[in-house]
Amino acid sequence: MLPLRLRLAAAVCMLAVAVVPWLAVAGTTGKVSGRVVDPAGKPLLAVNVILVGARLGAVSDESGEFSILNVPPGTYDLKASLIGRQSMTLTGLVVSADRTSKADLTLREQAVGLEEIVVTAKRPVVESDLTSTRFIVRAEEIAKLPVQDLQELVNLQAGVVDGHVRGGRTGEVQYQVNGVSVNNLYDNSAGIKLDRSLLQEVQVISGTFDAEYGQALSGVVNAVLKSGSDRFEWNAELYAGDYLFDGGRETAPGHVPGDRLVSDSFRPISTHNMQASVSGPSGLSQTTFLVSGRWFVNRDYLRGSRYFLPTDQNDFQNQILHPNGDGLTQSLGYSKEWSGLAKLTNKHWSSVTMSYEALFNAIEGRRGGHEGGGTFRWRYNPDGMKTQHTLNLVHGFDWTQRLSKNSFYNLTWRQNRVDYTDWAYEDVFDPRYDAAGAPQSDPSFENDAYIQGVDLGRFEQNTDAWIAKASATSQIHRYHLVKVGGEIQRPRVRFGAPGTLTFGTVDGREQMIRHIDEPPDYPGVYTYNPVLASAFAQDQVEWRDLTVRAGLRFEFFDARSTIPSDLANPANSIQGAPQSVPKATTNRMSFSPRVGISYPVGARAAVFFSYGHFYQLPGLGQIFGNADYSILENLQAGDVRFGVLGNPDIKPERTVQYEFGYKHAITSDLGLDFTAFYKDIRDLLGVEFVDTYAASEYARLTNVDFGNVLGLTLALDQRAVGPLSATMDYTWQVAEGNASDPRETATRAENGEDPRPRLVPLNWDQRHTLNLTFTLSNPDRYTAAAIVRVVSGQPYTPEITTGFGGGLEANSGRKPNGMLIDVRGEHFLSTRRGVRMFARVFNLFDTRIYNGFVFADTGSPDYSRTPGANRAALADPLRFYSPRRVEVGLTASGFLGGGGAK
Repeated sequence: MLPLRLRLAAAVCMLAVAVVPWLAVAGTTGKVSGRVVDPAGKPLLAVNVILVGARLGAVSDESGEFSILNVPPGTYDLKASLIGRQSMTLTGLVVSADRTSKADLTLREQAVGLEEIVVTAKRPVVESDLTSTRFIVRAEEIAKLPVQDLQELVNLQAGVVDGHVRGGRTGEVQYQVNGVSVNNLYDNSAGIKLDRSLLQEVQVISGTFDAEYGQALSGVVNAVLKSGSDRFEWNAELYAGDYLFDGGRETAPGHVPGDRLVSDSFRPISTHNMQASVSGPSGLSQTTFLVSGRWFVNRDYLRGSRYFLPTDQNDFQNQILHPNGDGLTQSLGYSKEWSGLAKLTNKHWSSVTMSYEALFNAIEGRRGGHEGGGTFRWRYNPDGMKTQHTLNLVHGFDWTQRLSKNSFYNLTWRQNRVDYTDWAYEDVFDPRYDAAGAPQSDPSFENDAYIQGVDLGRFEQNTDAWIAKASATSQIHRYHLVKVGGEIQRPRVRFGAPGTLTFGTVDGREQMIRHIDEPPDYPGVYTYNPVLASAFAQDQVEWRDLTVRAGLRFEFFDARSTIPSDLANPANSIQGAPQSVPKATTNRMSFSPRVGISYPVGARAAVFFSYGHFYQLPGLGQIFGNADYSILENLQAGDVRFGVLGNPDIKPERTVQYEFGYKHAITSDLGLDFTAFYKDIRDLLGVEFVDTYAASEYARLTNVDFGNVLGLTLALDQRAVGPLSATMDYTWQVAEGNASDPRETATRAENGEDPRPRLVPLNWDQRHTLNLTFTLSNPDRYTAAAIVRVVSGQPYTPEITTGFGGGLEANSGRKPNGMLIDVRGEHFLSTRRGVRMFARVFNLFDTRIYNGFVFADTGSPDYSRTPGANRAALADPLRFYSPRRVEVGLTASGFLGGGGAK
């Protein structure tokens, strides 16, 4: 039996589902609505309107109006017919998830000999019904861009800077697949990688999103995946490539500024990818399938030579080295990935759609390049580096049933599983740990490169989250589309060190000591079982030209953990002080009102305003990590040596966002979108210092950090005129706060700096961001696309002298401006077979500096005023941006049995 408080919370969360007799999942289907009239503008009653091939339709009412709900994203033909009237088909009607596609139709009187009228729909260049900033990218557009996965696509959108959406910290975005969260609750990152071949549509909502979306402060990314079709289709892609650049000198002394300092030999299959998918009828009644698989290998441009082995025994005292490696050259970082999708969809009953879907990634890799700090030091002893293994699995069932032409419900069950390990050897008792020992270097040899030993770090993390979701939609009135829903998530989160390796003296000699689950100093892998639940109600009003979206969201969190009842004596180690006992954490509940309004101010323009409150829990790895307060049993006055303690009694972080926008169709093919936004950010995770009865203090995480973001975006969308189409978006943004990282305050205190709050630019405060895309396309012949990104420098803290007190005001300096250009070209080799050859070039002009590392005393990555002290950094090529990468490949697609191209 569940605890009473959990049962009560579950009842509240499901109330919104129970109060109506229908239940629809958010963010996976769209709506088609319109009005049918005669040539004189009079409404036509009882017109039969259907989406051809989709088994969906409606009948117009006395006002000539109709609406079709639960329409999967895609491009459709809409047919209208009425006895005595000439039939009409509107082709190329685009439907997007969670959007209303307008289709107004005119039927003439039937005349002998006249055929059906066919009209091609044209998507409006300005979406006048949008009440917040939402970017929608469809499969045909994704295929033309030089991007490979979902994250690369997200980074192209206005207001996104290196994964930070509108100035927020990382981990503030809700990633969804088909309307259900796939976030890893350990750190709130995306729990699955999605290749572009799987994407039917991607929505990036960076503005004030609806109440149906939760556990996000800055944005929502919803990926709608492809489904099987009624005929057999297949596609395949094969490509290979490598980094192609001028490496320059490979040693630091006398180098020319900008040199890569690394070998530039070209290995044409260092990166290679093979992907294939097939879909069609399964042989079962009204059941289609989709199966897709991908094998991807990427080897980093930074290469090392195995001159030393981890077990080498060098004479460091006499500086006599004994290398026993074979000298083999290999990439320091690499990734090998298997990924795939399997999906079954059944429509045996006309009113019911059932589907099962499974996504997985299995990745083996070694962190290198710009992901692994200190990677360059392993260049002569690469076997001593740790290896990472990741298994991501998302699978579950969906049931959707249409109860009437105006209402339907959806039930969803999902399992999101992440298994991650990071170590050199799986077994903590592996004798190779003893033989190698800790990594060691000789200061006189190659700038402190490791020439002996193995990385002793060990970590594993597992998230197993079960999600049950019910949601509903109904067109309860001509002007009101109502959605309600609820969700319960029961994650099991495990993380920690499966054995800690240290050195100590045993029986008079130093040797390796293994600590297996010895809390509080050497905790092992702990398991946490919190509960999250939510409910929402949303009303979309479409009255004449006015669109209003208003909703309320309720969220509940029970950490199911304890904290000390008296934080001034947390470990009961202070004599004579009041005793502290474990106290249950507080159940956290929040209500989030949200509203958005859009109104046309003419035939070609519209304005919108939105406002909302947003709540999100920090990553569970942050709040539960180092949360055993018994580690403070030896705390002495004035002695802080225990790091920052976790706090499972944390409140959700909170953001209040305001947004105002203006949209204008300058011509039928050119649209302008201007948006201004402001975010007030409160209760962010930060550090507080707690005083004890013994006049000592310790640091722990709590809700004390804050910030604010002010920004403007200007976007232009030029639809295809002849072969050319283009987009431009410019973002001006100021992101300020008291700390860029939750532990920053504690770090400043440890360094003897003033830990009191102050408002400074955040590390990702990129004031100016300009994204340009250009596409040249001739159907069945060629496609060429380019992405140009121009950005201003992010902040850094300048130094005038080395040592304590040498730094100026925090983040008062600016890194150099940067520009990146990526291109993609595609040429049809066989139109009949759908065979195309393509080439992609990332970082076309081999940009060296793009908001990366700079020396604090110069603001440049090329040189330092103290080269002696920074000799290792000057020799490290990782201070530069990743070099130019070239890929060449083939794609093919067609219909099985038909042979023709898609």
